[in-house]
Amino acid sequence: MRGKWMIAWGMLAAAGAGCGSGRGPVVPVTVGAPVKVARCVLKLPDARGARVARNRLERDISRYMSQRPGRIVYGALDLVTGVSFGQGEHDRDMITASGAKVDIVAALLHSRAGELNEEERELAERMIKESDNKAADAMWSRVGGTDVMTGFYDRIGLRETTPGPGTYWGGTLTSPADRIRLLQVLVRGGGELSSTDRRLVLRLMEQVQPDQAWGVSAAARPGDRVALKNGWTPRPFIRETWAVTSYGRVVGPGRDLLLAVQTDEQPGEEVGIETVEGIARTIGARLDALSPTTTRPCPTNPIA
Repeated sequence: MRGKWMIAWGMLAAAGAGCGSGRGPVVPVTVGAPVKVARCVLKLPDARGARVARNRLERDISRYMSQRPGRIVYGALDLVTGVSFGQGEHDRDMITASGAKVDIVAALLHSRAGELNEEERELAERMIKESDNKAADAMWSRVGGTDVMTGFYDRIGLRETTPGPGTYWGGTLTSPADRIRLLQVLVRGGGELSSTDRRLVLRLMEQVQPDQAWGVSAAARPGDRVALKNGWTPRPFIRETWAVTSYGRVVGPGRDLLLAVQTDEQPGEEVGIETVEGIARTIGARLDALSPTTTRPCPTNPIA
């Protein structure tokens, strides 16, 4: 028995050593699940899709405007995508009414290098947050009236805005395009307004009291921040109608929308507000569609 075991052991040892066979021992390998390799794709702007979406939006807004009374003009610019559009945005004879109060505060801040006294700061807050007309009368006088406002508009590049005559600041005429230019100055700078001054004005526009926060705010999504100023005034010499305007900034994830909607010859204040908000709501809901993207596979042989 002992001899047989020795022979068997020798054979196993020889096989284990692989002498003369040229092959090593077989080692089992664990095979895992196939590894998924992520497909490389490029996300690119869809220029054609953007044109189609924009044309459709402008057509739908134009149809809506044709069904509403009075004069209606608007302009829009998204600072994130650079998309801009509008209708009648360069009509420069649209009355601002209380919309001019932002202009007055900005002009006084500029002339005083931001150094408003306590009373003037209180007047500025009442003008914008509460749309107080008596406060605006006082600030219009302090800023220097029509002549000074003309120089201020020229300095900040508002070529389509004419200040109201005499003490009638509410008679300032402007265009949606100039309202957007003013917003651009407040957001991005220009016209020698300091960043501190600009932040002050925008902060006041964000704190407009709730009953005056209608208008372009209809373009906002939940969570968006809104800074705006509205204007509304009866037009007794134009068939007892109303002018209703709204302009402002709506900012949130993926957008920084500057929007101005102005109406005139409205049969009533509420009708004008409905029209402004109808346009703003449509733009807000469809803004993202104006900058679509498409995907393509990455090049297989990129150039080094």
